[in-house]
Amino acid sequence: MDIDCIPFTKTGYFSKLICDYLDEKKTLHPFYNRFFHLKDFKGQLEEKATHFPLAHREVLYDALQRQYRDTKTSKKTKDHLRQLKEPITFTAVTGHQLNLFTGPLYFLYKIISTINLTQELKTAYPKFNFVPVYWMATEDHDFDEINYFNFKGKKLQWNKEVKGAVGRLATEGLQEVYDALANEIGPGKNAEALKSLFRKAYLEHDTLTEATRYLANELFGGYGLVILDGDDAALKRLLVPYAKRDLLENLAFSMVSETIAALDGLPEKYGIQVNPREINYFYLKDGLRERIIEKDDHFFVNETNLQFSKEALLTELETHPERFSPNVIARPLYQEVILPNLCYIGGGGEIAYWLELKAMFDAMQVPFPILLLRNSALLISKKQQKKLGKLNLSVEDLFLEQHAYINKKIREISNIDIDFSPQKQHLEKQFEALYELAEKTDPSFLGAVKAQEVKQKNGLDKLEKRLLKAQKRKLADHVERMTDLQNQLFPNQSLQERNQNFAEVYLELGTELIPTLVKSLKPLQTEFMILKYGK
Repeated sequence: MDIDCIPFTKTGYFSKLICDYLDEKKTLHPFYNRFFHLKDFKGQLEEKATHFPLAHREVLYDALQRQYRDTKTSKKTKDHLRQLKEPITFTAVTGHQLNLFTGPLYFLYKIISTINLTQELKTAYPKFNFVPVYWMATEDHDFDEINYFNFKGKKLQWNKEVKGAVGRLATEGLQEVYDALANEIGPGKNAEALKSLFRKAYLEHDTLTEATRYLANELFGGYGLVILDGDDAALKRLLVPYAKRDLLENLAFSMVSETIAALDGLPEKYGIQVNPREINYFYLKDGLRERIIEKDDHFFVNETNLQFSKEALLTELETHPERFSPNVIARPLYQEVILPNLCYIGGGGEIAYWLELKAMFDAMQVPFPILLLRNSALLISKKQQKKLGKLNLSVEDLFLEQHAYINKKIREISNIDIDFSPQKQHLEKQFEALYELAEKTDPSFLGAVKAQEVKQKNGLDKLEKRLLKAQKRKLADHVERMTDLQNQLFPNQSLQERNQNFAEVYLELGTELIPTLVKSLKPLQTEFMILKYGK
């Protein structure tokens, strides 16, 4: 696979906050602990080692043994599970929703970035063990975000009326999605492998959690990936002291609010990713995940008749910690409490909200992990590479907004000059003389001169646009082919990785897809990657 790279800043798809974070801008230093330089992991190792009790390792190991009870596990994953009991073992973690059939391509990139990071850490720090962990977001309740995947321009969707945490959902109704996939996928060895993978994951497992664990394990088990479900009573028990401080002191709310104010006070005005609530926990039961709200020293479960006194709520927390589900603010803390973790690998939006959390971690006396932006990539097939060459397009051109992309190329390939900049410059020089004349004779005419300049410049703009439009009509076939190629590689005029499912590329590369991506993606490389595949 040939590899090219372009800076994230030149893609147009990453926020200023993320680009400034990658540039290690000084104003952002207070919002994270250590940057992801390989040398800085030494300090992170030492800090986490002194703040992660051996008892937590025992609880984690036992929980994972239960969760893996019915899963066929690779030798490497078994070794990693065993190593988690040892004080010299640490993790790198990514988290993701339980998207149907992995959802968009970046699900693969997140996990591969995590796997590859642990391999780089092992090379740099050979005396320690490093385990890649995928945290399944089993407690999320936004079904509409995860109940579909895109395949060859079609949305294959699981239609179901649901409530509560998605991980607990029964897989009933997924036969219809399988039938739709089988109808679209066509014949061939790789198509049969995909159908088998979907069938075994979703039609032979009872819940979405079990199906997702099977799927991720089939794809990445050979690399030693450990898959963790946080919806676990024993693991939640470790969170109890921290949940109390959220419920009773609103500690997370106050700390994150202060951080948001500090971020908002920066000259860059980055904007806020997520806002904290006074209480950052949901009440969780089968078919129910609703916010806990405090009013007049009583606690209510939103949209239900459930309510607790303070004493009753604390008893419920101690007796049934599994019923308290952290939200987007509290979940990162939960992760760091139960894992010997060094680094969180996430997308731009995730890194943005993690940057709001450091003060909360400090107040809770939990080490704040290193934050690493996952790899991002554009996959270009051999056929698409040939089209790029025929159309004389560069990959960088494709990242432009479609209107700018077409106009730029039309100007380049036209046999006439459709750039009126010289005429505008000539006009400006003429009006400079008119301004001087007006000032010498009657300054009250300056406004009239300015109005005339604006009018004539607008006239040139309109002429330029009409000429460009005429050239587009003349070169309609070329424009159509350019647009079609950009739409293939940037579906819905967005990044490929945010829309396309891995199955489309698997049809071409088959079992070579994952190893090829593992070999190509470099987690500590802070550039957008262009991966060209095919013979």
